[in-house]
Amino acid sequence: MQSNPIQSIGFKCGAAILAALQVFAGLPVSAFAQERDNTADLQTRTPIKHVIVIIGENRTFDHVFATYKPVGEQKVDNLLSKGIVRADGSAGPNYWMATQNEALDNSTYEISPEIMGAYSVLPPPLAGGPTTPYFSSLAMAKAFETGLPNDQYYTYMTTGGTGLPGGAIDTRIPNATSLPSGPFQITPGIPYDAYAASPVHRYYQMQQQLDCNANYATASNPSGCKADLFPWVETTIGAGSNGKPQPAGFNDMSTREGSTAMGFYNVQQGDAPYLKYLADNYAMSDNYHQAAVGGTGLNHIELGTGDSMWYSDGKGNPATPPANEIENPNPQAGTNNYYTQDGYSGGTYSACADASQPGVGAVLTYLASLPNKVKPNCEAGHYYLLNNYNPGYLGDGTVDTTDKYTIPPTTVRSIGDGLMEKNISFKYYGDQWNLYKNDPFYKNPANLYCNICNFLQYTTSIMTNPALRNAHIADTVDLYADIQNGTLPAVSFAKPSGIVDGHPASSKLDLFEGFVKKIVDEVKANPKLWESTAILVTFDEGGGYYDSGYVQPVDYFGDGTRVPMIVISAHTRQGHISHTYSDHVSILKFIERNWDLKPLTDRSRDNLPNPQTSEASPYVPVNGPAIGDLFDLFEFGSGNEVGR
Repeated sequence: MQSNPIQSIGFKCGAAILAALQVFAGLPVSAFAQERDNTADLQTRTPIKHVIVIIGENRTFDHVFATYKPVGEQKVDNLLSKGIVRADGSAGPNYWMATQNEALDNSTYEISPEIMGAYSVLPPPLAGGPTTPYFSSLAMAKAFETGLPNDQYYTYMTTGGTGLPGGAIDTRIPNATSLPSGPFQITPGIPYDAYAASPVHRYYQMQQQLDCNANYATASNPSGCKADLFPWVETTIGAGSNGKPQPAGFNDMSTREGSTAMGFYNVQQGDAPYLKYLADNYAMSDNYHQAAVGGTGLNHIELGTGDSMWYSDGKGNPATPPANEIENPNPQAGTNNYYTQDGYSGGTYSACADASQPGVGAVLTYLASLPNKVKPNCEAGHYYLLNNYNPGYLGDGTVDTTDKYTIPPTTVRSIGDGLMEKNISFKYYGDQWNLYKNDPFYKNPANLYCNICNFLQYTTSIMTNPALRNAHIADTVDLYADIQNGTLPAVSFAKPSGIVDGHPASSKLDLFEGFVKKIVDEVKANPKLWESTAILVTFDEGGGYYDSGYVQPVDYFGDGTRVPMIVISAHTRQGHISHTYSDHVSILKFIERNWDLKPLTDRSRDNLPNPQTSEASPYVPVNGPAIGDLFDLFEFGSGNEVGR
């Protein structure tokens, strides 16, 4: 597939791609501002007239905030508060709660396979990312990327090489070959400003990592998800087979991941300093989730549509994809969990209404076995996209006919359709969009635009209309110009390029912090804009990292692990922690409630109610499936709608 090369590092760790990134070409930059009637933009139920959603890549809540201690009397649910780890990152008295197991699945795919026992020691974590930094000078870094606030952050683009070949034991981590069977601190062995490997984050793999079983259900964990098979899935199948037989001599290092999934940062020792600052001074959720069990593409689609997309004839009619594009996670004969057909050049669709389809029966059986049965929300005859394929359109609106790993154009409605119908302004700002439009096949190594992240790029309603494309899809350089010129739309989605999005292996978390800081600083520099703006900072998905939080089954597609959600606004209470269950579609619910919009369709997830909870368990909706609308992250003054 032709998705941007640096994004693919997290998927394939291609040495040739890493080498290509040492070369770059000039980056065309443009900014525009346009006059418009913003009457509808201002008709809101709260003081919030502008929402900016910033989406990073592939970090769970515990991976970033494992040791976070909130300000004041607030409480947070993380590894530290559960006693799984101590403030210094060492094993806590309840470390056993995060024990990771080995399992056996050698016949038919199971989401909760037979447990064989706990690891005596974890498989060693393996190295990933560039051996040497991508850039040799600040000038080179600045010419390549526009989304960082100052030289401190641009310096991070010239540092952090692993010094190790990809797939080797990551000897930067002390005792890498004798780690106990649970979470381990990444730093200071791997410095915070250093590249590290990326765990698997695909649909059927993440279902197994969560190990959900109704027989495991308790009052505080009614979904019965134990989250105890992360390294086992990493080492048995990793990022997929692509339909090829298991390699000879297959072992715990063959997938080039090891136990990468169990690593976490320590904010009490200086890691993620800007994200910690934002959490301390604004509002954060400790119960916000990736909307789908899977990777980047599916979660951005859920974020923009509250739904999932399916294979079609490109004209809105369901069709059957080629056989090698259909998921088959049944293990190959003679293997333990090595899938038959799965991978970035292999299966990614499932007809999830049909229990006879490979992998589907196990998920449907689980959803039906829960005390409150969960509706899969799968339509008969539809093969749904579960993993990353390119959008059907290129940047100029033409249909991509060159790549077979491309989902055909879709008629699924997005939040863009809902906003257009009410004449409310919006834009999707994709870093390096201006370069991508003229380089749709990523021949220029400077082109690190994320095509699979732009949910509008999949849709017929936007992409076939040049005026709508130009009005609603822009580069992040245009975001900075719109902030400065006072032409910021009501709703903005901001996506960094592959080098600053925080994706493990291909990016670093400190670079994503810089991307966020630039936007926050520019908004705060305009006092009037600051008073009417909410900046929502989150991550598309957990990237396959371990997380200890509750996961609610909402439909066939999700939810998945918790990811950070921080709200930066003049209308938040300092250090507030929200425990309300929410996911990416909660952003749509916030937009719809604030601007009085209806749910996108009768089946989209924004129809779900807000959660009701008991005092005994504020994290678990008793009326589930249910997701919040993020209003409780705000504190609006009298005369305005109050968060609940």
